Amino acid sequence: MPAISFQSVSKSYPSPRSPSKSFLALDRVSLQIERGEFFGLLGPNGAGKTTMISILAGLARASAGTVSVLGSDVVTDFAQARRNLGIVPQELVFDPFFSVREALRFQSGYFGIRNNDAWIDELLQSLGLADKAGANTRQLSGGMKRRMLVAQALVHKPPVIVLDEPTAGVDVELRQTLWQFIAKLNRQGHTVLLTTHYLEEAEALCGRIAMLKSGRIVALDSTSELLKAASSNVLRFKIDGDLPAALAEKARVTGRIVQMPAQDAREIEAYLAAVREAGLIAHDVEIRKADLEDVFVEVMAQHRDSVAGVAV
Repeated sequence: MPAISFQSVSKSYPSPRSPSKSFLALDRVSLQIERGEFFGLLGPNGAGKTTMISILAGLARASAGTVSVLGSDVVTDFAQARRNLGIVPQELVFDPFFSVREALRFQSGYFGIRNNDAWIDELLQSLGLADKAGANTRQLSGGMKRRMLVAQALVHKPPVIVLDEPTAGVDVELRQTLWQFIAKLNRQGHTVLLTTHYLEEAEALCGRIAMLKSGRIVALDSTSELLKAASSNVLRFKIDGDLPAALAEKARVTGRIVQMPAQDAREIEAYLAAVREAGLIAHDVEIRKADLEDVFVEVMAQHRDSVAGVAV
């Protein structure tokens, strides 16, 4: 029995531009996540990741198909499916009337759990919230509120943990603290589903990854196999100035940093020669193996014309 199962799931919404039509946010998505996996769900904004999680959590209902958590259907057996889930949402949602500890006790009560202060103490300690246990939640910084959301999601010890962009906009310390704790829970048998735009996190943590674009899964494999399938190495250098148009079409540019796929030494030299001919100087030149970000960019480019349909 898989931890999470999506079977031919589609989800449509009324089109904001034409009420007589509907926008297809998910298009026959099928996906199984096994127990104990650390699974990554990646995709650009609007790909359908949050829609999938909303359906999983019971906040939205699929237009077609079925979704289950540890065998419990999220519609027909919602209560059990929800008990099996701990979800950390993107949004900072908190109750401003209680202290951190009080909020965690109330959250426990929603699942019929009482007298679990030992586990609450462990959560507070593991997530760096121990010194904030008595503080009102509205007094917390943004990073501390993010830690609070994680603690609330884990307070009932769910076997399946869903993290929707959990480290968006938070500092390095929280990221390290969070991943150490989540990795520990995963080693203890908890299943983890992660969505993130920090692809280095997904590469380091996830054993298997699905890539979603326009409501469809366009890649699904182990992280190691996805990296092996990368078509080339990467030439990386810094410049002051604009690349020639012919190079810019192939490059990924971040500020002064230029990264280009390179098959062999001849192609690398051709790129660098073109840079010199343009009157530019390449600094800090290096060749590296393709990483998950390179794979992601390549997969998205291959499916550039993959767009979920608009149904009448």
